[in-house]
Amino acid sequence: MLSAFTRQVLHGLLQIDYGQRWSYGKLATELGHPGAARAVGSACGRNPIPIVVPCHRVVHADGSMGEYRGGGAVKRFLLRLEAASHAWTSRGDDDPQPGLPDH
Repeated sequence: MLSAFTRQVLHGLLQIDYGQRWSYGKLATELGHPGAARAVGSACGRNPIPIVVPCHRVVHADGSMGEYRGGGAVKRFLLRLEAASHAWTSRGDDDPQPGLPDH
């Protein structure tokens, strides 16, 4: 059973757009709990579906990754994947690999 605070954090994670990163403190503040960054981190750690509810998008205020239930390598991979794909989609291109033939 998840606490009301954890459910609030998990819902808040859904507000972080694809390719974006928020700090634990920013999420805590957005949820109306400034100063609760550590509690937000703990709630993220209880996320039962971390790919669907994107807790990997939350990092430390200094930009360091923090923990991730799936491991650091997976969190790094997801952040890099989203950053690369977000950069591609924000260019407005329709072809993900210009110059390559469609098959």
